[in-house]
This record gives sequence, structure tokens and C-alpha cells, in this order.
Amino acid sequence: MQLILNGSPQEVPDGATLGQFLAELGLPEKGLAVERNLEIVPKSAYDSTRLEAGDRLEVIQFVGGG
Repeated sequence: MQLILNGSPQEVPDGATLGQFLAELGLPEKGLAVERNLEIVPKSAYDSTRLEAGDRLEVIQFVGGG
């Protein structure tokens, strides 16, 4: 199925959870903020949130520095 990730089309296996998708992208759950269809997804819900065709995801990764 296809969804939109940060404005770009992305293929995702049917039935994938947000947690599985983030792991497939190689992104750590820590230090991320994820918005799905204009709603923030709590980290505690990543593994139970099933992605659907047409979902719009915005993923922001926080980086430290100084």
C-alpha cells in the first residue's frame, strides 16, 4: 500500500504498524515525533497503530548539538 511520508509517496507492506515502519526505515523510536493524519501519535501507540493506505505521516527526528 502507499502512504505519504514527509510529503513523498512511500510503499509500506499491508498491515504494517507504525513501529514496524519506523524500524524498516532505520529510525529509532527515541527522539522522534510522529504525526499521522494531523494527529500526534504517542510513542506508546507506535506498535499498535496500523497504517492504512493514504495515511499522511510527518516524522521529525530531534538532534542535539551545541
